[in-house]
Amino acid sequence: MQLIAQIAFFIVLVAGIGFFTFNIRRVIRNVKLGRKVDRSDNPGERFAKMAKVAIGQSKMVKRPFAGFLHIIVYVGFIIINIEVLEIIIDGVFGTHRILSFLGSGYNFLIATFEILALLVLLGVIIFWLRRNVTNIYRFLGNELKGWPKNDANYILYFEMVLMILFLTMNGADYQLQLNGADHYAQNAGIAGSFPVSQFLLPWFEGFSTATLIIIERTAWWLHIVGILIFLNYLYYSKHLHILLAFPNVYLSKLTAQGKFDNLESVTNEVKLMMDPDADPYAMPAEGAEDEVPEKFGASDVMDLNQVQLLNAYTCTECGRCTDECPANQTGKKLSPRKIMMDTRDRLEEVGSIINEKGSFEDDGKQLLDNYILREELWACTTCNACVEACPIGIDPLSIILDMRRYLVMEQSAAPSDLANAMTNIENNGAPWPYNQMDRLNWAKEN
Repeated sequence: MQLIAQIAFFIVLVAGIGFFTFNIRRVIRNVKLGRKVDRSDNPGERFAKMAKVAIGQSKMVKRPFAGFLHIIVYVGFIIINIEVLEIIIDGVFGTHRILSFLGSGYNFLIATFEILALLVLLGVIIFWLRRNVTNIYRFLGNELKGWPKNDANYILYFEMVLMILFLTMNGADYQLQLNGADHYAQNAGIAGSFPVSQFLLPWFEGFSTATLIIIERTAWWLHIVGILIFLNYLYYSKHLHILLAFPNVYLSKLTAQGKFDNLESVTNEVKLMMDPDADPYAMPAEGAEDEVPEKFGASDVMDLNQVQLLNAYTCTECGRCTDECPANQTGKKLSPRKIMMDTRDRLEEVGSIINEKGSFEDDGKQLLDNYILREELWACTTCNACVEACPIGIDPLSIILDMRRYLVMEQSAAPSDLANAMTNIENNGAPWPYNQMDRLNWAKEN
């Protein structure tokens, strides 16, 4: 029977990790649909930023209460899952608490895991109340209705159940050790310290050893299977940021926030115009006339760069960006969070077409208009508040600017006021409709 359990565990483990790997490969493929962008500069500075922002959670604590709770859940969930290593070893080899040879160090670890499990459970309950009861403004956006709201709650339920299973497993195990049950009792005494689950012992009074084993094994199996299900659920959830936050912060911009990226093709044209030695009538280089002109800006996800697509997958939907957005605060349709969610939804739609047909075929849709409205794009003030507010370095502004660039340079579809200003700059050297000779006439009126 023990051998069958080991084989079953091995199959479940391989299947869970295999399916997770399959889905992560899809994410990587989808991100690579974007344009390549070089972010290999200043690796030391990038690692330092990742350590500070992604690992150290430095931007989370700008909102102290939510930040503190998030750190508890983040640290607790990661450290508690160190015990998964022991569970995997025990499951594959049929052992029980294989790391107990560490003695007092092991007791300290198990005690730490239990205290953190309790704190995570409390933190998750508070998060659920904040999201569903207290009506915090940033959790009430239209883009969070339906699946996004349910998804956030599903993850909270997952974490609650996993922590309860962990403590139940330990409590039943502790009682079995006290009872001297075969396979559980240790010659060196009690393996582990159980400062939280010991309070569950009154629930187990009067249970036979066989019943306690069933409780412990059931909680043990549900805990590890639940972790594997949680791992694979990440692909379908906003909680993919648990894994992607680290590369996302590493690859984020190091230049001044909101700095407008110049198009290389336009830059080359300007340099050519400014070069006094350039011959405007020179024939183009051989083969240059056959080159397809680069598309200006972005109308679909394939026009965005790979870091922007990674941003879309990494978005936590926390709404801090939208909460800080002055356009949103004044009732405009723009929500930076929605920009990222729409980008991810469109990217997933493109990925589904590739899965079905082997390559992308035009489906008559694009990110612009079908997902993100022009009204949203032009509502942005480019103040950069959304980028500054994001706790993991996501840049909604860059997507907005690239899509605006497409509207202006490819479709000449700028709003009339902006089009007039650009025409005036071209003709008069200023955004006002007065030539240079008349610019100071106002001073003569008095």
